Amino acid sequence: MGSLTAVAASPAMAPLIINGQEESGSHTSEVKSPCTGTICWAAASATVCDAARAIEAAEATFPAWARTKPAIRCDILLKTADILESRREVYANYMHTETGADAEATKHFVISLATRMLRDIAGRITSFCGRVPVVGEGQSAIAFKEPMGVILGIVPGTAPYISGIRAVACALAAGNTAVLCSSTLSSRSYWALGRAFLDGGLPNGCLNVISTREEDRAQIIDIMIEHKAVRKVNFTGSEEVGRRIAATCGKNLKPSLIDITGKNYAIVCADADVAVAVKGVLAGAMLNSYRICMSSDRILINAGIAREFMEALKLTLSIADSRVLPPIIVNAAMKRRVESMVSSALKSGAELLHGSLETKSNHDGVLTLGPFVLGNVKEDMDAWNEEDYASLTACMIVKSDDEAVRIANSAGYGVSASVFTQDLRKGLAMAKQLEFGAVHINGMNMHEEPVLPYGGVKNSGWGRFNADEGLNEYLVTKSVTWTD
Repeated sequence: MGSLTAVAASPAMAPLIINGQEESGSHTSEVKSPCTGTICWAAASATVCDAARAIEAAEATFPAWARTKPAIRCDILLKTADILESRREVYANYMHTETGADAEATKHFVISLATRMLRDIAGRITSFCGRVPVVGEGQSAIAFKEPMGVILGIVPGTAPYISGIRAVACALAAGNTAVLCSSTLSSRSYWALGRAFLDGGLPNGCLNVISTREEDRAQIIDIMIEHKAVRKVNFTGSEEVGRRIAATCGKNLKPSLIDITGKNYAIVCADADVAVAVKGVLAGAMLNSYRICMSSDRILINAGIAREFMEALKLTLSIADSRVLPPIIVNAAMKRRVESMVSSALKSGAELLHGSLETKSNHDGVLTLGPFVLGNVKEDMDAWNEEDYASLTACMIVKSDDEAVRIANSAGYGVSASVFTQDLRKGLAMAKQLEFGAVHINGMNMHEEPVLPYGGVKNSGWGRFNADEGLNEYLVTKSVTWTD
């Protein structure tokens, strides 16, 4: 299928991709666009049988793909990156339509980062190497790395191009084959990603893309994890689902890479540059309509700078209000939940620094929300503790840097944190104390680079995407000895 034909294929349907073929499935799910409040297309929904066929296709293709020369795998990933870039406009529109994410941010941040990740991974493929350990007298040995087999990637509805590349690119680069189980919320975006790999020259069966109905999802995922051909599972999403998937992997002795969002913290020290801190906090909170797992959703502000910071924050937000449309929210249930969290916080003494809870009629069924910025939030409030994945940022004033570090570490999550201070030495010292997978000094939480390993600690999971660490997640080391 040519690239232009591929992009235009099935305008009313987001198909499955199994063994290189697009399938409409035996039943479908309607995808409602949060941008219009109407059905935008249907998503083919995999059955248990479809899921098994996807795994079997990946299993059958694995031996040949594992033997494919690194240079060929590199060329395929590079061509896929070029295709993603050439379809930026169309693919951004898919993601905007399905998720409500800002189309410009999708083009210039999400898809741009996805293509850079692919190119970086491609450039590392030829760097796999083994060792020649010195063993006993009269013997020799080598230790080398080889692919594992079929990798199952389970991905969320948000930032699908980044989430999809994380889930499968390193696995494919290392010589594995993959099945990508996508969210129905962004099934067309994940289909588009699979289509780009196929049009980039990836052999049929190496990457299979399926989506499921919400009511079937848990059962199908469990069956796929238990399939004997699946050798490793990676998951990005909520804590509740992540814990269940990790437990199923454990029962089946399957290794897993678990990426759970949780809470991300920005710490504004007394000596911070206010302009830099406000810019970093708001960019880290609002990029991609608040739908990134590294969003700065919890701000800890030193009392010595609180008044100045809050005034600058409110001023910047008021200016932004006249230039930026309110974030679109995915569904009414999420909207009600976030509004309930805000109302509860206000009743318990929090202050609404920005935003309004007044109900406004939405034209054409579009749901918008916030943005909300809460001040005077306490550690026992739901608005501080619960995942919201929406336009809600909560601020708390602290007396010292030590108190800020204690509160951030006590949350139990650990994906991304940021520290704003003009003293780099102090910033580095605080970074060492913070129990997070990444700490950014004087920059937003959402600083992701292809060369930086990405992943959390504690309740945010384990394992790493990106860079050499990401490739090594999908390689096993084999020792071979012989008598001289």
